[in-house]
Amino acid sequence: MSINFLQAVTASALIAFSGYSLAHNDMKNPEYRLGQLKIEYPYARATAPGQKAAGGFMKIENKGAADQLIAASSPVAGEMQLHTMAMDGNVMKMREVKAIDVPANGSVDLKPGGLHLMFMDIKTPLKAGEAVPVKLKFQKAGEVEIKVPVRDMSSGSGHLKH
Repeated sequence: MSINFLQAVTASALIAFSGYSLAHNDMKNPEYRLGQLKIEYPYARATAPGQKAAGGFMKIENKGAADQLIAASSPVAGEMQLHTMAMDGNVMKMREVKAIDVPANGSVDLKPGGLHLMFMDIKTPLKAGEAVPVKLKFQKAGEVEIKVPVRDMSSGSGHLKH
């Protein structure tokens, strides 16, 4: 039995893309959809015992009209806030924001040193390897519950990978 070049290329492409799709949707890089929004690469930083706050990060891609992330909640935290970090002179300051804009036909990265979620009054330590539930509320698209993998930041694995 022989196969021609086109069959070989097609088979290789199918294997490559199906492998990417399976890997892309595992808990290391989960992906969620809500209307025209796609939430990718969510993660939270592991916490030390007694630590009461942690950051949450992700990419939100929008294929439709402009929207806003207006709230977040999780059973692991007493409160969740939307935050930004910015330089104030020579000092990096974090502050709460009322909403995070998700531009029409664009995306926003929630990442260290910029816009992010803050888990406040954490009830038990966030442990690497776990995934915590988080509900995101958008002004137009509504609500979606996602699972946010917790990463050990001491290994330097905290970068968004696109």
